[in-house]
Amino acid sequence: MRHGIALARDDPSVIDDDQRPLSKKGVKRTRRIAKGIRRLDIPFDALLTSPLTRARQTVDIVAATLGAEARVEEIASLTPNSAFDQLLADLGRYRDSKHLLLVSHEPFLSDTLSSLLAGQSATRLDLDFRKGALCRIEIDSPSASHRGRLHWFLTPKQLRLLG
Repeated sequence: MRHGIALARDDPSVIDDDQRPLSKKGVKRTRRIAKGIRRLDIPFDALLTSPLTRARQTVDIVAATLGAEARVEEIASLTPNSAFDQLLADLGRYRDSKHLLLVSHEPFLSDTLSSLLAGQSATRLDLDFRKGALCRIEIDSPSASHRGRLHWFLTPKQLRLLG
């Protein structure tokens, strides 16, 4: 999942991009998106998020809607400039989990999805990963040699309509 709509980088209240919060519109839309996610009835074993403020706020809204606050964890390898290999190494800790929600940023999410679906050496897929979008990829093992399968990709609008 990509984080919700945040304040603009040039907003006068933004001092540090890492601390940039969701906007009022972003909070409102993320709440509606979270209700749509709840309708999907996915039993998330863990909700993993980038430590950046906008991603943390997004996962907190989703977790509160799902009653999953105790399953939220921050992992640094979901930050925008992380390496795919480090994310895979971190996900190795969740080998016994069936459903993980990852909340992160662009272009990291699109790069990660491209690597999972087509392999790291493949040309980057052109994905329209809007703020609040969610997709489901199934992988057998969190390793670079295992390719994933895309099951669905939902836009923020589709998720809001579900909610």
